[in-house]
Amino acid sequence: MNSHSRKNRAGGRNARKAARRSSVGEISPFIERKIPYYELLDESGLELIEHNADSVLAEIGIEFKDFPRALELFKEAGADVNGERVMFPRGLCRSIIQASAPAEYTQHARNPARSVIVGGKRTVLAPAYGSPFVRDLDKGRCYATIEDFQNFVKLTYMSPGLHHSGGTVCEPLDLPVNKRHFDMVYSHLKYSDKPFMGSVTHPDHAQDTVDMAKIVFGDEFVEQNTVITSLINANSPLTFDAAMLGAATVYAEHNQATMISSFILAGAMSPVTVIGTVTQILAEALAGLAYIQLVKPGAPVIFGTFAAAVSMQSGAPTFGTPEPSFVMYSAAALARRLGVPFRSGGGLCASKLPDAQAAYEAANTLQVSAHAGVNFMLHTAGWLEGGLVMGYEKFILDADQASMLGVFLDGVDLSENAQAMQALHEIGPGSHFLGAEHTQNNFETAFYRSTTADSNSFEQWEAEGAMDAAKRANGIWKKMLEDYQPPTLDPAVDEALITFIQRRKSEFPDKDY
Repeated sequence: MNSHSRKNRAGGRNARKAARRSSVGEISPFIERKIPYYELLDESGLELIEHNADSVLAEIGIEFKDFPRALELFKEAGADVNGERVMFPRGLCRSIIQASAPAEYTQHARNPARSVIVGGKRTVLAPAYGSPFVRDLDKGRCYATIEDFQNFVKLTYMSPGLHHSGGTVCEPLDLPVNKRHFDMVYSHLKYSDKPFMGSVTHPDHAQDTVDMAKIVFGDEFVEQNTVITSLINANSPLTFDAAMLGAATVYAEHNQATMISSFILAGAMSPVTVIGTVTQILAEALAGLAYIQLVKPGAPVIFGTFAAAVSMQSGAPTFGTPEPSFVMYSAAALARRLGVPFRSGGGLCASKLPDAQAAYEAANTLQVSAHAGVNFMLHTAGWLEGGLVMGYEKFILDADQASMLGVFLDGVDLSENAQAMQALHEIGPGSHFLGAEHTQNNFETAFYRSTTADSNSFEQWEAEGAMDAAKRANGIWKKMLEDYQPPTLDPAVDEALITFIQRRKSEFPDKDY
């Protein structure tokens, strides 16, 4: 075969791969889980953690900093309030939550076909969140900009394995701190029609998010339905601060969803042991979830956790290790027992580059998340350097893994076609199935086809540039952005959003703190 014909073959193959990647029209709004959960602990182990968490709530308590409303609501509900410390009688938080918190909820997207159901046996995958830096092979490590933010919103929109646009996919440091939330929320609404997350850095930012959503969805629809899911972190250990509580309150009052999540580096922000960490996570979750239900009974909530282990040598977070996996398995089971959706997981890693360390650490956390039964998987794609960096190439590699998770969670097909009895009769002993009618009818869909991996011969790989995974991913994200076509947005709605943003930005000066 001459080089010209080889190139022609490669072009055809690459074209087919590109077609499979360019699948904005392929709408799978979430994953319906069809495989069992991996249960790490038996009932006695889970009951032990629940007992110990109740002891923490009753004997140590949770502090709610600079937020009198929380103290008032808890006191009215029967808790013991001493200054900013709240002590909860055993079972109080659980009873409040189970009286009104929904087991699942629908987050409506502006494209109804992309609305997600959070909870039950469903999994929703969202990109990474909160990185101040971005990285790609061309520029290296740089401060994130609003252009980077928009790029990742577009890439998420074009990735069929990601169901949710996410929130602060990276922190646009070229915009003022007190105003950048407008541009971030607008980007989610303008460049994607998947569901999105709201701003939580200040109660006013949460209200701005709600107001912008009302421009798109309508005032009454937002008040009666959930169109925003937002991340509310505890200030571990055993503390909630006013900024998070204020944002959570705004969202709850408007019937918008909040994931109450501990952000924990075990050994620094929680005990060094698995069970000690899970005990603290459950105590913080119970207190936070109960508060939301006191603000507005029935407001959608998610039991969330993010747990990494701290290196005892350096103090830096580590990922993909067994102990945080044990934490996730345990917390997921506790959320199911509580009766609310669970958030965790993603393609986490400590690596600075999209290299082998990034791959195996991310794969470990993604697989554990899948087995544990995570309902809302934040940080699915793009995470590098312990969350400090959103990586373009890492995003592409992770998005491929996300699509693979969808196939994995779909379980084993037991249909008549899948049983392949016709093929077994046709071929019989000693032959092969390559030419079988059943193979010909099913070869396009029989196996997952990676959009990033190279499984060709050495000669083909060499002829196509001898590229490693990162280099292939570099070409993919550039081509995706080149091919991006925005979803339709009513020009009048777009104009109303821009007018709202301009008016609100004019009401106060820029601040970078």
